[in-house]
Amino acid sequence: MQDHHAAYELLAERLTAQGIDVERVKEAIKNHHIETPSWGYANSGTRFKAFPWPGAAVTTRQKLDDAAMVHKMTGIAPTVAIHIPWDKPEDGDYDAMRQYAEEQGIRIGAVNPNVFQDDEYRLGSFGNPDPAVREQALDHVLECCEIMTKVHSDILSLWFADGTNYAGQDSLRERKRRFEQALETVYQHLPAGGRMLIEYKFFEPAFYSTDIPDWGTAYAWSLKLGDQAQVLVDLGHHAQGVNIEQIVAFLLDEGKLGGFHFNNRKYADDDLIVGSVNPYELFLIYNELVDAEQSSEPHLRETARNVAYMIDQSHNVEGKMAPMILSVLNCQEAYAKAQLVPRQQLAEARAAGDVLAAHHLLTEAYRTDVRPLLAQVREEMGVPVDPLAAYWASGYEEKIRKERGITATSGGYQ
Repeated sequence: MQDHHAAYELLAERLTAQGIDVERVKEAIKNHHIETPSWGYANSGTRFKAFPWPGAAVTTRQKLDDAAMVHKMTGIAPTVAIHIPWDKPEDGDYDAMRQYAEEQGIRIGAVNPNVFQDDEYRLGSFGNPDPAVREQALDHVLECCEIMTKVHSDILSLWFADGTNYAGQDSLRERKRRFEQALETVYQHLPAGGRMLIEYKFFEPAFYSTDIPDWGTAYAWSLKLGDQAQVLVDLGHHAQGVNIEQIVAFLLDEGKLGGFHFNNRKYADDDLIVGSVNPYELFLIYNELVDAEQSSEPHLRETARNVAYMIDQSHNVEGKMAPMILSVLNCQEAYAKAQLVPRQQLAEARAAGDVLAAHHLLTEAYRTDVRPLLAQVREEMGVPVDPLAAYWASGYEEKIRKERGITATSGGYQ
């Protein structure tokens, strides 16, 4: 990246003239953290084929090494989500795994149970008509609650593939009740201070019904369960045209927005790099989050402050490390642009019913080239001004390719 200082000074001068506190914006950007997923460093991808990538992580420690490298390049990815059993440590020592992560300069983040790959889950997990299978799934999720304590995690991230393929296959009402009973048991076993984030997906892999098909279902159950239960919004888990930022605004206002799984998709699946297909949508989502962060209402600020920002992508054909770095940077860029929205002017335009002025204020913030600002922030943080270029120049990619080679499967979606 060319010298950014002159461009930054011009941008800072213009933003200051607009009444924007540039130092406050820079501090917010520095403190905006994005969690990366361990499975994103492994060979994983579509449900049909995982194309092996040279150097893809195989062991849990290799995944932690890769996550640490992403944090070293960006400065804003200090935690890594783990998936159990994919990330069970080789020696079964979760304390040692946590310590190893900390030695690499990162921490363990959300714990994700896996109740969708075993043969027993053919007809579901918590929704399965067989009580023995439901018990198996429950035991595994409760084990993950124990793992949370061992790795010092405060988030249990729950996604279920449960559903039915044919009308009449099972009682939809009974499946609902089975889920509610199991989730209540899990809720009672959450570690002190821990949160349960309930994810949803309107279809896939089931063809007729999905047991947690939308944010309303996850929201209703989180209300029943209590304050430690919230909704996890995955950007790719909606029908075409759904206004995700409106969902975000609703859940923020209700104090029930717990976190995100960032990704993108054009049609159905959700494993593309966040912001790669619809960067404006990503900006609009961040606009609602920043608006809540800066709200005069304490409950909005508190909810926004505790939102867990997590990547959930399985890079299939584009590599592993560089796409993860780009994903983190795309989130950072959208967040920076949302910080530049002139909130007071926007409120005045809305109150006056000036539709076009309000829209223009928002889109002008989106069109702002924040790259000089981000370069300045990174320089002040002591991380590479151009993280992608620094990664490619680091030799890390060549190193892991040489050391790890190509492995057909390495702990992820297969």
